[in-house]
Amino acid sequence: MRRSLPPVASKVSDTLIARGHHGVIITQPSPTHTAQEAAEALGVTVGAITKSLVFLLDDDPVLLLVSGSHQVHLDRTGERLEGTLSRAPAAMVREVTGQPIGGVAPLGHPTNLPTFIDNALAAHRELWAAGGHPNTVFRTTFGELVRITAGLAIDVD
Repeated sequence: MRRSLPPVASKVSDTLIARGHHGVIITQPSPTHTAQEAAEALGVTVGAITKSLVFLLDDDPVLLLVSGSHQVHLDRTGERLEGTLSRAPAAMVREVTGQPIGGVAPLGHPTNLPTFIDNALAAHRELWAAGGHPNTVFRTTFGELVRITAGLAIDVD
């Protein structure tokens, strides 16, 4: 079963295992392009979908793990992070994560990105996040997500 994963998803699985997660990545029949589509495919609420979004905080890339039911308000979230927050260009997202947009996982990147996790995710018993490829996902919990990413929980709106 592991051999059927795309190489980038295998790297995410290896990283998950190295950080104490079971490392199981599920391959869906087709990519889901929105958090709503992912939620429908998995039979969960959209708030339980973890979006992995790369932004620039001033000039440095950071990763925000955001509930599927939230949009990032750049000014308010930037203020909480004590800087200016802007969307990272697609080429930079690919460079700093090594993963395609639409499949960016919370970890398994070539560099350790500072990671901030939306507190709204804590309201869900289980969370689903991309597995490094647009049609892969893995299950986790809020506490485990904070631990495996060494992320800082913040309010995102």
